[in-house]
Amino acid sequence: MKRRELLGWLGLLVAGVPVPSWASDAPSLMLANVYRPGVPLRDYWLSEKYDGLRGFWDGQQLLTRGGEVIAAPAWFTAGWPAVPMDGELWSGRGRFEETLSTVRRQTPNDEAWRRVRFMVFDLPTHPGRFTERIHACVKLVQQLNQAWVQAVPQERVASHAELMARLDRLVKAGGEGLMLHRGDSFYRAERNDDLLKVKTHEDAEARVLQHLQGKGRHTGRMGALLVETPDGVRFRLGTGFTDAQRDLPPAVGEWVTYRFRGVNESGVPRFASFVRLRTETPR
Repeated sequence: MKRRELLGWLGLLVAGVPVPSWASDAPSLMLANVYRPGVPLRDYWLSEKYDGLRGFWDGQQLLTRGGEVIAAPAWFTAGWPAVPMDGELWSGRGRFEETLSTVRRQTPNDEAWRRVRFMVFDLPTHPGRFTERIHACVKLVQQLNQAWVQAVPQERVASHAELMARLDRLVKAGGEGLMLHRGDSFYRAERNDDLLKVKTHEDAEARVLQHLQGKGRHTGRMGALLVETPDGVRFRLGTGFTDAQRDLPPAVGEWVTYRFRGVNESGVPRFASFVRLRTETPR
């Protein structure tokens, strides 16, 4: 069956909440750049990068990064404040597919949602700097007092060597990576260096243009995808797929996330490998 988006693009319905220009299809969220050595780490807070799905509570409903309404059970968001919360819907390390399956259901599976947590990492409409927002976030979550809503722990890191050591330990334990957030920064709904992701690899998105037939063991099913990046670079994506994914590959027009290690002179990603289907169009 062809994959479909959750409930289509819907406008945000924010009532009585002072949010700047968020009455649009997709919420305006802060996005991360990639960490590079030389960043003054003393200025940043460190947290785990959760392998889940971005969730945005607009004060009335829970939305994906793309603006689709998430059909969570009524109990999951019962009592949530009329204050926007930015976070990650997460079922635990290595359980992205489980989280994706749970969140994409238009009829919520109550048992599956019991394993999902909303990891709150920011309060977009709070007027303070990030260090102040950390304390406000912790206080808000404590007042809410729901086990499935948690404030993301934030700590400091002293050096690049310490950062890499922590990243190595986390990845070995099944984690995806780390996040750095500048302590004196205000919430800016754009991609900037106030928020940085720290990973052992790079990842990006590309749109599926064509299914390329397989050979040998993959005869009769998809062997690779012809994909195109938002910058217009086209390349073959042929590794990282399970047999089930080759039998039922992402549809033409859908977006996928791939992992890679740098690019060659023509801009084509090196050692590109399929990671997962995206549920939203990247911005």
